[in-house]
Amino acid sequence: MNPPTLLLVLHDVAPQTWADYQPFVEAVDALGDVPITWLVVPDFHKNNQLAAHGDFRRMLDSRVARGDELALHGYFHCDDGPPAHSPRDWFMRRVYTHEGEFYSLSQTAALARLQAGIEVFRRYNWPLEGFVAPAWLMSDGTRQALRQLPLSYTSDPQHLYRLPDFCVIDAPGLVWSARSAWRRGLSKVISDQREQRWRQAPVIRLGLHPVDMRHAFSRNYWLQTLKRLMDEGRVPMTKANWLKLQPDRIGHGA
Repeated sequence: MNPPTLLLVLHDVAPQTWADYQPFVEAVDALGDVPITWLVVPDFHKNNQLAAHGDFRRMLDSRVARGDELALHGYFHCDDGPPAHSPRDWFMRRVYTHEGEFYSLSQTAALARLQAGIEVFRRYNWPLEGFVAPAWLMSDGTRQALRQLPLSYTSDPQHLYRLPDFCVIDAPGLVWSARSAWRRGLSKVISDQREQRWRQAPVIRLGLHPVDMRHAFSRNYWLQTLKRLMDEGRVPMTKANWLKLQPDRIGHGA
Protein backbone atom coordinates (compact mmCIF):
# COMPACT_ATOMS: atom_id res chain seq x y z
CA MET A 1 0.00 0.00 0.00
CA ASN A 2 1.27 3.46 -0.88
CA PRO A 3 1.35 6.04 1.96
CA PRO A 4 -1.23 8.85 1.91
CA THR A 5 0.00 11.68 -0.29
CA LEU A 6 -0.37 15.40 -0.81
CA LEU A 7 0.29 17.28 -4.03
CA LEU A 8 1.33 20.95 -3.76
CA VAL A 9 0.43 22.72 -7.02
CA LEU A 10 1.18 26.35 -7.94
CA HIS A 11 -1.12 27.72 -10.66
CA ASP A 12 -0.47 30.60 -13.07
CA VAL A 13 3.31 30.46 -12.82
CA ALA A 14 4.86 33.25 -14.89
CA PRO A 15 7.43 36.03 -14.51
CA GLN A 16 4.60 38.37 -13.51
CA THR A 17 3.48 36.14 -10.61
CA TRP A 18 6.85 35.00 -9.26
CA ALA A 19 7.05 37.91 -6.80
CA ASP A 20 3.76 36.69 -5.26
CA TYR A 21 4.99 33.13 -4.88
CA GLN A 22 8.64 33.64 -3.90
CA PRO A 23 8.22 34.17 -0.12
CA PHE A 24 5.85 31.20 0.10
CA VAL A 25 8.18 28.94 -1.87
CA GLU A 26 11.05 29.93 0.40
CA ALA A 27 8.92 29.01 3.44
CA VAL A 28 8.07 25.65 1.86
CA ASP A 29 11.71 24.96 1.08
CA ALA A 30 12.53 25.61 4.74
CA LEU A 31 10.29 22.67 5.69
CA GLY A 32 12.60 20.20 3.93
CA ASP A 33 12.10 18.09 0.84
CA VAL A 34 8.68 19.18 -0.46
CA PRO A 35 8.36 18.64 -4.23
CA ILE A 36 6.15 21.18 -6.00
CA THR A 37 4.24 21.01 -9.27
CA TRP A 38 4.49 24.35 -11.09
CA LEU A 39 1.80 25.12 -13.70
CA VAL A 40 3.74 27.27 -16.16
CA VAL A 41 2.15 29.72 -18.62
CA PRO A 42 4.40 30.33 -21.66
CA ASP A 43 3.14 33.88 -22.37
CA PHE A 44 0.95 35.03 -19.48
CA HIS A 45 -1.80 37.39 -20.72
CA LYS A 46 0.23 37.89 -23.93
CA ASN A 47 2.65 40.08 -22.00
CA ASN A 48 5.15 37.74 -20.31
CA GLN A 49 6.99 35.62 -22.87
CA LEU A 50 9.43 33.30 -21.14
CA ALA A 51 12.05 34.08 -23.78
CA ALA A 52 12.42 37.58 -22.33
CA HIS A 53 12.97 36.45 -18.73
CA GLY A 54 16.22 34.55 -18.42
CA ASP A 55 16.47 34.84 -14.63
CA PHE A 56 12.98 33.40 -14.23
CA ARG A 57 13.77 30.49 -16.56
CA ARG A 58 16.95 29.75 -14.65
CA MET A 59 14.92 29.69 -11.44
CA LEU A 60 12.64 27.09 -13.02
CA ASP A 61 15.71 25.14 -14.19
CA SER A 62 16.85 25.00 -10.57
CA ARG A 63 13.44 23.74 -9.46
CA VAL A 64 13.52 20.92 -11.99
CA ALA A 65 17.03 20.03 -10.80
CA ARG A 66 15.79 19.66 -7.23
CA GLY A 67 12.93 17.35 -8.24
CA ASP A 68 9.99 19.66 -8.89
CA GLU A 69 7.66 19.21 -11.86
CA LEU A 70 6.75 21.79 -14.47
CA ALA A 71 3.41 21.31 -16.25
CA LEU A 72 1.91 23.27 -19.16
CA HIS A 73 -0.88 25.62 -18.03
CA GLY A 74 -2.48 26.96 -21.18
CA TYR A 75 -0.41 29.22 -23.40
CA PHE A 76 -1.71 32.77 -22.80
CA HIS A 77 -4.03 32.08 -19.83
CA CYS A 78 -6.62 34.49 -21.20
CA ASP A 79 -9.79 33.95 -23.23
CA ASP A 80 -9.15 35.56 -26.61
CA GLY A 81 -11.90 33.70 -28.46
CA PRO A 82 -14.88 35.23 -30.32
CA PRO A 83 -17.84 36.57 -28.31
CA ALA A 84 -20.02 34.04 -26.50
CA HIS A 85 -23.11 32.83 -28.39
CA SER A 86 -25.26 31.53 -25.52
CA PRO A 87 -26.12 32.63 -21.96
CA ARG A 88 -24.25 29.65 -20.54
CA ASP A 89 -21.11 30.43 -22.52
CA TRP A 90 -21.35 34.10 -21.55
CA PHE A 91 -21.56 33.14 -17.87
CA MET A 92 -18.63 30.71 -18.06
CA ARG A 93 -16.40 33.11 -20.02
CA ARG A 94 -17.32 36.48 -18.53
CA VAL A 95 -18.67 35.81 -15.02
CA TYR A 96 -17.12 32.53 -13.83
CA THR A 97 -13.76 33.50 -15.35
CA HIS A 98 -12.15 35.63 -18.05
CA GLU A 99 -9.26 33.19 -18.35
CA GLY A 100 -10.86 30.03 -19.80
CA GLU A 101 -8.42 29.99 -22.70
CA PHE A 102 -9.31 26.46 -23.87
CA TYR A 103 -13.05 26.61 -23.14
CA SER A 104 -14.19 27.31 -26.70
CA LEU A 105 -11.24 26.30 -28.92
CA SER A 106 -11.73 23.99 -31.91
CA GLN A 107 -9.62 20.88 -32.16
CA THR A 108 -7.36 22.54 -34.72
CA ALA A 109 -6.87 25.70 -32.65
CA ALA A 110 -6.33 23.75 -29.42
CA LEU A 111 -3.82 21.44 -31.07
CA ALA A 112 -1.82 24.36 -32.46
CA ARG A 113 -1.71 26.11 -29.09
CA LEU A 114 -0.81 22.94 -27.21
CA GLN A 115 1.96 22.15 -29.69
CA ALA A 116 3.32 25.68 -29.26
CA GLY A 117 3.42 25.15 -25.50
CA ILE A 118 5.13 21.79 -25.84
CA GLU A 119 7.74 23.42 -28.08
CA VAL A 120 8.49 26.00 -25.37
CA PHE A 121 9.20 23.20 -22.89
CA ARG A 122 11.41 21.44 -25.44
CA ARG A 123 13.34 24.64 -26.12
CA TYR A 124 14.31 24.92 -22.46
CA ASN A 125 14.83 21.17 -21.90
CA TRP A 126 12.03 20.95 -19.34
CA PRO A 127 10.47 17.50 -18.95
CA LEU A 128 6.73 17.68 -19.65
CA GLU A 129 4.06 15.17 -18.71
CA GLY A 130 0.97 17.18 -17.79
CA PHE A 131 -1.35 19.86 -19.16
CA VAL A 132 -3.85 21.77 -17.01
CA ALA A 133 -6.29 24.08 -18.78
CA PRO A 134 -6.73 27.55 -17.23
CA ALA A 135 -9.71 27.44 -14.86
CA TRP A 136 -9.82 23.68 -15.70
CA LEU A 137 -12.11 24.51 -18.66
CA MET A 138 -11.69 22.43 -21.82
CA SER A 139 -13.72 22.24 -25.02
CA ASP A 140 -14.42 18.94 -26.74
CA GLY A 141 -11.90 20.07 -29.35
CA THR A 142 -9.25 20.43 -26.66
CA ARG A 143 -9.96 16.92 -25.42
CA GLN A 144 -9.59 15.54 -28.93
CA ALA A 145 -6.34 17.45 -29.39
CA LEU A 146 -4.93 16.06 -26.14
CA ARG A 147 -5.55 12.51 -27.39
CA GLN A 148 -3.01 13.18 -30.17
CA LEU A 149 -0.13 14.48 -28.06
CA PRO A 150 2.70 12.88 -26.04
CA LEU A 151 1.34 13.97 -22.66
CA SER A 152 0.60 11.73 -19.68
CA TYR A 153 -2.23 13.54 -17.89
CA THR A 154 -4.61 16.42 -17.52
CA SER A 155 -6.88 17.32 -14.60
CA ASP A 156 -9.97 19.06 -13.25
CA PRO A 157 -10.58 20.23 -9.66
CA GLN A 158 -11.24 16.73 -8.28
CA HIS A 159 -9.62 14.26 -10.70
CA LEU A 160 -6.58 13.46 -12.77
CA TYR A 161 -7.11 11.99 -16.24
CA ARG A 162 -4.55 9.66 -17.73
CA LEU A 163 -4.01 10.43 -21.39
CA PRO A 164 -4.75 9.62 -24.15
CA ASP A 165 -7.92 7.76 -23.07
CA PHE A 166 -8.97 10.15 -20.24
CA CYS A 167 -9.01 7.35 -17.68
CA VAL A 168 -10.25 9.06 -14.52
CA ILE A 169 -8.43 8.90 -11.16
CA ASP A 170 -9.91 10.47 -8.04
CA ALA A 171 -7.62 13.22 -6.70
CA PRO A 172 -9.65 15.62 -4.51
CA GLY A 173 -8.35 19.16 -4.31
CA LEU A 174 -8.60 22.22 -2.10
CA VAL A 175 -8.72 25.57 -3.88
CA TRP A 176 -9.63 29.07 -2.71
CA SER A 177 -11.35 32.11 -4.15
CA ALA A 178 -9.31 34.84 -2.46
CA ARG A 179 -10.22 38.05 -4.31
CA SER A 180 -12.15 39.54 -1.37
CA ALA A 181 -12.33 39.12 2.39
CA TRP A 182 -15.72 37.40 2.32
CA ARG A 183 -14.51 34.97 -0.36
CA ARG A 184 -11.45 34.14 1.71
CA GLY A 185 -13.58 33.53 4.78
CA LEU A 186 -15.97 31.28 2.90
CA SER A 187 -13.07 29.42 1.26
CA LYS A 188 -11.62 28.68 4.70
CA VAL A 189 -14.91 27.22 5.94
CA ILE A 190 -15.38 25.06 2.82
CA SER A 191 -11.77 23.88 2.83
CA ASP A 192 -11.90 22.87 6.49
CA GLN A 193 -15.05 20.84 5.83
CA ARG A 194 -13.56 19.17 2.77
CA GLU A 195 -10.30 18.34 4.53
CA GLN A 196 -12.23 16.55 7.28
CA ARG A 197 -14.27 14.67 4.69
CA TRP A 198 -11.11 13.60 2.88
CA ARG A 199 -9.07 12.50 5.90
CA GLN A 200 -8.94 8.94 4.55
CA ALA A 201 -8.40 9.91 0.91
CA PRO A 202 -5.22 8.46 -0.63
CA VAL A 203 -4.27 11.88 -1.97
CA ILE A 204 -5.19 15.53 -1.41
CA ARG A 205 -4.22 18.29 -3.82
CA LEU A 206 -3.48 21.81 -2.66
CA GLY A 207 -4.18 24.15 -5.59
CA LEU A 208 -2.69 27.59 -4.95
CA HIS A 209 -3.07 30.77 -7.00
CA PRO A 210 -1.05 34.02 -6.99
CA VAL A 211 -3.93 35.99 -5.44
CA ASP A 212 -3.82 33.63 -2.44
CA MET A 213 -0.27 34.81 -1.77
CA ARG A 214 -1.27 38.48 -1.61
CA HIS A 215 -3.23 38.10 1.64
CA ALA A 216 -1.73 36.90 4.93
CA PHE A 217 -4.92 35.03 5.85
CA SER A 218 -4.91 32.79 2.76
CA ARG A 219 -1.12 32.53 2.51
CA ASN A 220 -0.86 31.36 6.13
CA TYR A 221 -3.71 28.92 5.60
CA TRP A 222 -1.85 27.15 2.81
CA LEU A 223 1.43 26.96 4.72
CA GLN A 224 -0.22 25.69 7.91
CA THR A 225 -2.33 23.18 5.99
CA LEU A 226 0.77 21.86 4.23
CA LYS A 227 2.56 21.47 7.57
CA ARG A 228 -0.42 19.79 9.21
CA LEU A 229 -0.94 17.27 6.42
CA MET A 230 2.75 16.39 6.48
CA ASP A 231 2.66 16.01 10.27
CA GLU A 232 -0.28 13.65 9.84
CA GLY A 233 1.89 11.43 7.65
CA ARG A 234 1.07 12.55 4.15
CA VAL A 235 4.03 12.36 1.79
CA PRO A 236 4.45 15.32 -0.62
CA MET A 237 4.90 14.36 -4.26
CA THR A 238 4.59 15.90 -7.71
CA LYS A 239 1.50 15.09 -9.74
CA ALA A 240 3.50 13.16 -12.35
CA ASN A 241 5.31 11.02 -9.79
CA TRP A 242 2.11 10.25 -7.89
CA LEU A 243 0.39 9.23 -11.10
CA LYS A 244 3.18 6.77 -11.86
CA LEU A 245 2.32 4.90 -8.65
CA GLN A 246 -1.32 4.41 -9.63
CA PRO A 247 -2.60 1.30 -11.42
CA ASP A 248 -2.58 1.58 -15.20
CA ARG A 249 -6.36 1.75 -15.44
CA ILE A 250 -8.66 3.25 -12.83
CA GLY A 251 -12.25 4.26 -13.43
CA HIS A 252 -13.34 4.87 -17.00
CA GLY A 253 -12.72 7.20 -19.89
CA ALA A 254 -14.33 10.61 -19.55
